[in-house]
Amino acid sequence: MSAECAPAGVYRPRNPRATPLYRLVDACYDEVKGQWEERFEGRYGFWRGLLDEQVRRYLDCGLYENGFARIRCPECHAEYLLAFSCKTRELCPSCAAKRGAATAALLRDEVLAEVGHAQWVFTIPKMLRPYFLHHRELLGKLAHAAWDTVRELLVAATGEPDLQPGMVAAVQTAGDMGSWHPHAHCLASRGGWTRAGEWVPVAYVDERAAELVFRHKVISLLQGEGLLSEERTDLLLSWRHTGFSVHTGTRVEPEDGAAVERLARYIMRPPISLERMEWDGGGPVRYRAKLGHASGRGQRREAEEHFDPRDFLARVLMHVPEPRRHLVRYYGAYSNAARGRRRRAEEAGRPGRLQPADPAEEDREVGAEIRVLRRRWRELIKRIYEVDPLVCPNCQAEMRIIAFIVDLAVVDKILRHLERKGRAKQVRGPPDAADLEAAS
Repeated sequence: MSAECAPAGVYRPRNPRATPLYRLVDACYDEVKGQWEERFEGRYGFWRGLLDEQVRRYLDCGLYENGFARIRCPECHAEYLLAFSCKTRELCPSCAAKRGAATAALLRDEVLAEVGHAQWVFTIPKMLRPYFLHHRELLGKLAHAAWDTVRELLVAATGEPDLQPGMVAAVQTAGDMGSWHPHAHCLASRGGWTRAGEWVPVAYVDERAAELVFRHKVISLLQGEGLLSEERTDLLLSWRHTGFSVHTGTRVEPEDGAAVERLARYIMRPPISLERMEWDGGGPVRYRAKLGHASGRGQRREAEEHFDPRDFLARVLMHVPEPRRHLVRYYGAYSNAARGRRRRAEEAGRPGRLQPADPAEEDREVGAEIRVLRRRWRELIKRIYEVDPLVCPNCQAEMRIIAFIVDLAVVDKILRHLERKGRAKQVRGPPDAADLEAAS
């Protein structure tokens, strides 16, 4: 059965080579690397050696030639192959989507309390964005400035000096068209907990006040790092419009867990959308703005920009994060330390109160829940694509993973056998048991 005529609701493995981003990376990466210092360094920062490994893994992601799992139905013995993924951060849209789904599931199931939440979006002026490009360690401190702003505004609104809100922050570095645009997307509780664990709601936050507080914290951050001169500080403070912004308009109610999960996946989206990208392999890369982001005179319209392929790939590579740096950060009542204390209290038979976190413990308990969710591949696929990859397309029985094929000689033998049978290597229906037994 071909992929085109597969029944609705049947999981079909992706074909990475068919995506425009894969073709672009495969065709242009070596040229971009060779031209980086002369052509791209001024706009996109210094060349980073980590990119070679990230690109190598991305180009191997989802390819059967690098190994796969065999999945078989115990009832009708139908089988298909599942290629391994690269698990790179931000470069691979597929792995980024699975990671976002895993984290969103963790937030909904394990982290967020059943209270109202709001999305806070923090942006900074264009003049300050290059500091975060050339000093990427400041991105985490930008998230912390957002957290300090949220906490101070909610404390001021309630009059509770010990109030502890909960917040999850994701720092995004890409603008709508892939430009360098560091900003923070945060999910914050609409209120907080007292030291005794009592919930205190907050109905309204003054966005203008939040903007001024956030501006003060970012300027203080850059001054403390020795990056922002007094002259440039005075210039920033003299602007009629600050160039900073804080928006809190998107809200979700306590009972709407599905909306929380959708919002969490949105704030952790990858920098480049395959759905808005087109490249035929020869001409310019065409990339569409999101509907409404390029509006003029109040009209909502979709704009498209054309990029030189090498320039567009340089933009993509600019957003690959540094290794071992957290992409998602947890603060206050949602910090790893606070959740760990509540979990230990519950295991000891004591009530796990929501208490303020010790800042020194913020990053200690890294969150084993995320690693568990990443292993639950089936649940992630169901959450992303709304299909069950372990339901047999023939008899609807539950399929099982029966083997992981990593010996490249065996991998090649199986794929050559399937190719002789007239089946394409990447887009094909599930091979049956007889095919695999003949190739083994």
